Amino acid sequence: MRLVLASRSPQRKAILEQLGVPFEVRPADIAEATAGDPEAVAAENARRKAFAAERRAGEVVLGADTLVATEDRIWGKPADEESARTTLLHLAGRTHEVHSGLALVRDSDIAEAAAVTEVTFRSFGAELAEWYVRSGEWRGRAGGYAIQGRGAALVERIDGDYLNVVGLPVAALLRVWPGLLSLAS
Repeated sequence: MRLVLASRSPQRKAILEQLGVPFEVRPADIAEATAGDPEAVAAENARRKAFAAERRAGEVVLGADTLVATEDRIWGKPADEESARTTLLHLAGRTHEVHSGLALVRDSDIAEAAAVTEVTFRSFGAELAEWYVRSGEWRGRAGGYAIQGRGAALVERIDGDYLNVVGLPVAALLRVWPGLLSLAS
């Protein structure tokens, strides 16, 4: 059995490599849902990715989606610096949720999982937000930050799975595929 990762995410790649699990990257280009219940949106996007990726006999395709949500909206990947600034300043001093959806597809069978982690940002103003925006690390990141990089300076605390915030909730993945680690070298 072979794992296929239907994502270009360097973070998801790094997590699977850290686990020693062999996999092949076959990104699935889909139109991602961006509005609605955060858990449902992440699950739908993961499902779309898993089914859109090319798969062959004996392969399991992993689709994953991670998004940031506050009580009033989903904060996707900022389109530009101004959008990144707005997102970061909105999240400053607040707790937000990081939702991930996972979908594993083998033949026509699907197994799904979800994870949610609460992240509280420090209170900060325009100066720290500008420092982070200048780093460029916000590009392509849900909520406009990367907790595993310079974005750690924005975070006061987390409650839940750290790897979920990075982009791949390993605990949830192992709940739906307990044998995954048997593939590890």
